[in-house]
Amino acid sequence: MAETTRVPAQDWVEKHAATLAGALGANSERGYWSPYPETPKAYGENAVADGKEAFETYLDAQFPLDQTATVGWGGEEVSPYGRRLGITYPVADFDALLASMQEATARWRDAGVEVRAAVVLEILGRVNARSAEVAEAVMHTTGQAPAMAFQAGGPHAQDRALEAVGWAVAEMRRVPAEAEWEKPQGKRPPLRLQKRFTIVPRGVALVIGCNTFPTWNGYPGLFASLVCGNPVLVKPSSSAILPLAITVAIGREVLVEAGFSPDLIALAVGAPGQRIAADLAVRPEIKLIDYTGSSEFGDWLEREAPQAVVFTEKAGVNVVVVDSTDDYKGMLGNLAFTLSLYSGQMCTTTQNLLIPETGIETDQGHKSYEEFGADLAGAIEALLGDDARATAILGAIAGESITRRIAGAEGLGEVVLASRKIEHPEFPEAEVRTPTLVSLSGPEDPAASTEHFGPIAFLVPAASTAASIAALRDGVRANGAITAGVYSTDEATLEAAEEAALDAGVALSCNLTGGVFVNQSAAYSDFHGTALNPAGNAALTDAAFVSPRFGVVQTRRHAEEGEG
Repeated sequence: MAETTRVPAQDWVEKHAATLAGALGANSERGYWSPYPETPKAYGENAVADGKEAFETYLDAQFPLDQTATVGWGGEEVSPYGRRLGITYPVADFDALLASMQEATARWRDAGVEVRAAVVLEILGRVNARSAEVAEAVMHTTGQAPAMAFQAGGPHAQDRALEAVGWAVAEMRRVPAEAEWEKPQGKRPPLRLQKRFTIVPRGVALVIGCNTFPTWNGYPGLFASLVCGNPVLVKPSSSAILPLAITVAIGREVLVEAGFSPDLIALAVGAPGQRIAADLAVRPEIKLIDYTGSSEFGDWLEREAPQAVVFTEKAGVNVVVVDSTDDYKGMLGNLAFTLSLYSGQMCTTTQNLLIPETGIETDQGHKSYEEFGADLAGAIEALLGDDARATAILGAIAGESITRRIAGAEGLGEVVLASRKIEHPEFPEAEVRTPTLVSLSGPEDPAASTEHFGPIAFLVPAASTAASIAALRDGVRANGAITAGVYSTDEATLEAAEEAALDAGVALSCNLTGGVFVNQSAAYSDFHGTALNPAGNAALTDAAFVSPRFGVVQTRRHAEEGEG
């Protein structure tokens, strides 16, 4: 076996300086910026084919990860597009693995923030170079369509990682390495101390991945913890292991080249049928937890893992208030795409559409509540009328629970648009479903207060637009939400909706009719989540996301004569 080429980590500080500076600037200025191209052609003419070929090499084999304390192999992923992947991953003796991760921490801590940041950016750079490979892994574990799998699973997820690294570096740079403290004592000699300040990681971080966006949701906490000096144990969803396994493998490779222990990042996979997330979460070695998923388990983590700082992104009921519009066609098209993208399997997708029961005013005249519902159904059918185009937007349903949820939702009210099954031209076993629209009785309907994850949307009649805005405020406070929207030609209504969003703590989009959608979030610019409502406290918005991942320990001693 060829000897591993060792590259001094210090060399990477200069190599990645411009990228890090760009992230720091973008985080502050909040404009558009990205170092990672989002189109496959930017990675070479053969990038997509090479990515597929790399993906194929993983199938029906042991994943190539030489990890400490491996005692077996596990993994039972099945692609939503119909094939069993047959990949197995190392199952660890966690007593031994966690001990090794803790032993690796001191040297990583002592390397300092600039070296850690350079190593982490080298990992991200190599992940980026393999974006097409990661995209295939994302597509065949989540059901995302190819374009979304490439963008959201690749460059956009990497952007989110770099955004988090930028926040973390900025916070750690605020801490001086040392200081001389001198306090005057009148006629007596001053008190003089030399002080040293060391950034100290909190401990082993556990990232619990989700099955729909394993990289996009997993990367911010993973890379924020790592750059702050914490070893990271990555526990993917059992349905979507491969994208994070590739990331871990790249991370371990880079760490070794830089002269650090590969056990600063490790993969946690259970034996077949074993559920390990809860067991790992309460271990005393675990000091940080990042989790995206159900409110039930998120609440459990917050309650039962007191030894750790817990960041959760949980269920929410996203809402759009429709009052009026000067671009009815554009509004309907925007809403249709929002409800259809990845079959609504996004934490940001709108569920409840609040409409005055008397209807809305538009550039096409007054539209009754019933007419609006019929027109939105028509816009969805027009968008998804061609099966090939529809599958490129919808992707595939990620699990049987969502299919059951679609059937159940159609019994909750009057069906305005029934979900239909589409035959995928390339993957006949894929479960592809169009959205269903159901009209409820009003904001007080119990169905409007529960997240129905998947291609399910409710038309909710309200007594007035003011009542819709009140329902937005009250619903987000009670049930949580990641996104909210409003359509109105009246400035006072827009201001009232913004006030309600501020009161409830939810991001608001106003009058989106073009190529930007309420369920999209741009790294470095959009503040994804607010941590101000029950949808979770994992908002990547400010120093609060990164500062709990490290502490500052000081050492002080009397200054010797002649110093200073």
